[in-house]
Amino acid sequence: MPTDAQLHLMNALHRGILKLSGGRLGWRVMSMPVVELTTIGNKSGQPRTVMLTSPLQQGDTLVVVASRGGDDHHPGWFHNLSANPEVQVAVGGGPRRPMRARVATADERAAMWPQVTSAYKGYANYQTKTSREIPLVVLEPLTG
Repeated sequence: MPTDAQLHLMNALHRGILKLSGGRLGWRVMSMPVVELTTIGNKSGQPRTVMLTSPLQQGDTLVVVASRGGDDHHPGWFHNLSANPEVQVAVGGGPRRPMRARVATADERAAMWPQVTSAYKGYANYQTKTSREIPLVVLEPLTG
């Protein structure tokens, strides 16, 4: 399983590719759009930003996967949005938009999981590595 340091390094490398390419490279990974998710740290209260892929989009609603590579623990960003579901999301280098995060219901997950694993088969492999059910997180635009 990836360590926290490895995950931070992968995020830093991803940001480096975006910066060096002037944003021309790095906004799609394995045919999935990349989103920049900013949460508020559940302990620090400080903004925390992570780059994630979105294997499923439904209009302006995005779905991200709290897989952490199949680790037995949820990723830090998942704990952050669980404590404070109001997040900021930028897609494809666009402006940040306020959104609300929530974990997909059991019925939603059952319907979405096949689509998620179709977009990236690695997610199915990650699920086999852990006994926890990997959450799907639904990011919905804030209205009004």
